[in-house]
Amino acid sequence: MLEGLVEFGKLEREIRVDAPPEIVFEVVSRPEHIKMWWSDDAAFEPEPGTFGELVWGDRAAVESIAVVDVDPPHRFAFRWVGPAAELPDADNSLLVTFELEPSGDGTILRLTESGWRERGWEAAVLEEAFHDHERGWDMFLPRLRDYAPSVEL
Repeated sequence: MLEGLVEFGKLEREIRVDAPPEIVFEVVSRPEHIKMWWSDDAAFEPEPGTFGELVWGDRAAVESIAVVDVDPPHRFAFRWVGPAAELPDADNSLLVTFELEPSGDGTILRLTESGWRERGWEAAVLEEAFHDHERGWDMFLPRLRDYAPSVEL
């Protein structure tokens, strides 16, 4: 069915951030920081099993999220982009994982967004959504990289 779309299995990005992993972890896992580089608003507790939301515009776009993994300062993961009116879970959503690795006085941040083919989207929808997220992460990760060095714990 999705033969030829193997490349849409996992979206991956890697950046270096001039801040220690403890700060970068806060920047990717706390709503008050996320809204400084990504969404216009965010509301959730960074605890596994909790649900919340990311908001863009004046609630023009609202995505429910489910926090999956919280391992400071190494990893933060959540699920999102599930069907409308359903909470995201392992069977209906994408999984975003931020993995952090010390690098000198900074951090290597590896972002992985997976679960694309499992969504069951038609090939054209899958390809469009994947490229939309690529463009999004390519815009927002540099904002994270620029914002994180200004954060103090």
